[in-house]
Amino acid sequence: MSFIEPKQVFIGETLESREAALRFISKKATELGFADSVEEAYDAFLAREAEDATGMQWGFAIPHAKAAAIHKAGVIVLKMTKPVEWPSFDNEPVDIAIALLVPGEEAGTTHLQLLSKTALMLMDDDFRDFLRKSDDAKAIADEMNARLEK
Repeated sequence: MSFIEPKQVFIGETLESREAALRFISKKATELGFADSVEEAYDAFLAREAEDATGMQWGFAIPHAKAAAIHKAGVIVLKMTKPVEWPSFDNEPVDIAIALLVPGEEAGTTHLQLLSKTALMLMDDDFRDFLRKSDDAKAIADEMNARLEK
């Protein structure tokens, strides 16, 4: 099963802030059919950001949004040209975000499964190196799908 398609991977985007990154992700989520409203998706990301840092370590973040406006679970990968300030565990800026979109009614199950699998991926040095070096959206989608299915 392909959970992530190449069209969900955005490489080489220049954004000025965490908020700009989350707005970009929300816009793409709406264009790709995961969410009904850019504003509602963006508000859901901001609400989660207000709870706790979604920046992990090594320049990676896992922003996530749970909302009724999201009607299909999905993942969007964003690789930015330069790091942006983003509260993180190691206090380092973020240049790669793996955004999780979860319908409100799937908040417990789908959300936790996606979050735990994504966090596990980012703990793997080989995966982080691959993601950092690759500019091939299909290769990134294929590698993430293989890891999400484990």
